[in-house]
Amino acid sequence: MAVVALVTWLVTAVLGFTMLYLWISKGGLQAARGGTERSSRFAPGLVFGHFALAATGLILWIVYVVTDTEALTWVAFGFLIVIAVLGDLLFLRWWRGLASSAVESGLPKPVVYTHGVFAVTTIVLVLLTALGVGES
Repeated sequence: MAVVALVTWLVTAVLGFTMLYLWISKGGLQAARGGTERSSRFAPGLVFGHFALAATGLILWIVYVVTDTEALTWVAFGFLIVIAVLGDLLFLRWWRGLASSAVESGLPKPVVYTHGVFAVTTIVLVLLTALGVGES
């Protein structure tokens, strides 16, 4: 189950990085700082905090898969809870701003929703792994 969680986490990361790239390339960072005529509902600290914690958690999970150090499952799960809270805040800001001209309103809906589905799946799989479900 740990490897399946790793795969879902990697898919989630690729989708998240795609959204980050699109947001930055469309001027989201400058808009968030008030440097353009367009606006952004995303705070850079929230965006990059979510990204940094997710990347750190993914690295922890990779280390867990390689070393089988049980304590890392719970550390990674703790990271995922914080990551999920930040991600939920970003999602709500994106969803509330869909009708606006905010930079992030242009993020493709399928990418946003698929990212969320894989994120939830990853959380469940990491929790099940931490609980020892599926071990022989």
